[in-house]
Amino acid sequence: MNFFEAQDRSRRNTRRLVGVMTLAVVAVVISVTAVISAALWLTASPVGASNYSDWLRTNQQLILWIGLASAAFVGLASLYRILSLRQGGARVARDLGGTRIAPGDNDPLRRRLRNVVEEMALASGIPTPEVYVLDHESGINAFAAGFSTEDAAVAVTRGTLETLNRDELQGVIAHEFSHVFNGDMRLNIQLMGPMFGILAIGLLGRILLRGSRSSGRSRGKGGGAAAILALGAGLAVTGYIGLLLARLIKAGVSRQREYLADASAVQFTRQTAGIAGALKKIAGYKEHSTIRDNDAEEVSHMLFASGFSSISGLLATHPPLLKRIQALDPSFNETKFNQVRAEAARPDTDAMEEMP
Repeated sequence: MNFFEAQDRSRRNTRRLVGVMTLAVVAVVISVTAVISAALWLTASPVGASNYSDWLRTNQQLILWIGLASAAFVGLASLYRILSLRQGGARVARDLGGTRIAPGDNDPLRRRLRNVVEEMALASGIPTPEVYVLDHESGINAFAAGFSTEDAAVAVTRGTLETLNRDELQGVIAHEFSHVFNGDMRLNIQLMGPMFGILAIGLLGRILLRGSRSSGRSRGKGGGAAAILALGAGLAVTGYIGLLLARLIKAGVSRQREYLADASAVQFTRQTAGIAGALKKIAGYKEHSTIRDNDAEEVSHMLFASGFSSISGLLATHPPLLKRIQALDPSFNETKFNQVRAEAARPDTDAMEEMP
């Protein structure tokens, strides 16, 4: 695997998708401006006494201010969401029920994990993060959280500790260090901000629709009620269509960052067998990579593998396992999944080698 070439390709694709997200936000702002302008025109001329295009030409300054106000609304909502998500990685791990591994922990599996994390910190040049274990999760998964390298934390599930051998665990941890090294957490937060701004537009539209129904029943359907109804419907449609497009783009970005993290893991460990073996075991393991915690969806984009079997297709945050494995091991095919099922079910014992 040419990991440098794979990294460059993933970064290029990410830049394109981020550019598409920017265009999507601009399109939403333009649509909101058009919807508000149409509502104002209906209010000023409920029976169509003036032509809409003529009204637009004579109210250009007003339309400019509407556009600026729409952009400010999306921007402020995005900023609010970004600031609310800027919590340290340790907080995220604890919220998901993680238990921190202390430096002097004598459990062989936990000591092996901590040793691997320290090795990957040296390989990537990142300060050693806090390490957590999700003892209540039996699926094979892991995540790294944190807005920067200074507040990052790495967490793995109990299934990861008990099922993977040392090389496979090293591949998983190297993958997670790539997310920290490449600023993927920060990138995802920056993408989630505009998504929240677009969602706020849809929610505002729903509120206006409810208000227009009650006002229409109490006062009759005049021009004002019709304008509010049109405004609410327009904002709701714009917001929810925009949100769907934003989710599709964000999922595409997340998939590209997974390919980038896989390639970076090869760079850090200098071998493909570890991370490829971990992915193969996930495919054959009865619990797969499932995360059962109710709050796990918030960190779905940070997981090593998809934690939810119901999410697939264009909205999936992770590429299909087979594609990820074949990028690392081109000779692998679906018929070989059965060969790793029995091995994945056996607990690993090589952690004893880490004992002093």
